[in-house]
Amino acid sequence: MKNLKMKSARAAMDMSQQELADRVGVSRQTINQIEKGDYNPTIRLCVAICRILGKTLDELFWPEREDAADGDS
Repeated sequence: MKNLKMKSARAAMDMSQQELADRVGVSRQTINQIEKGDYNPTIRLCVAICRILGKTLDELFWPEREDAADGDS
């Protein structure tokens, strides 16, 4: 599943994939693969990304519940 929330948060900070990668210590390709949904990052990497982007794990990495949009609990 694509991580559009991470991509959006990064873009909102006017940060390139390379800048985020440099700050968390991975390659630009890793950031690209996370955003495309081709790579599941470790929890450490998730936490590092969240710290840089000023978001929580839930905000960036927790999938939306499909039934929440329907009003079901």
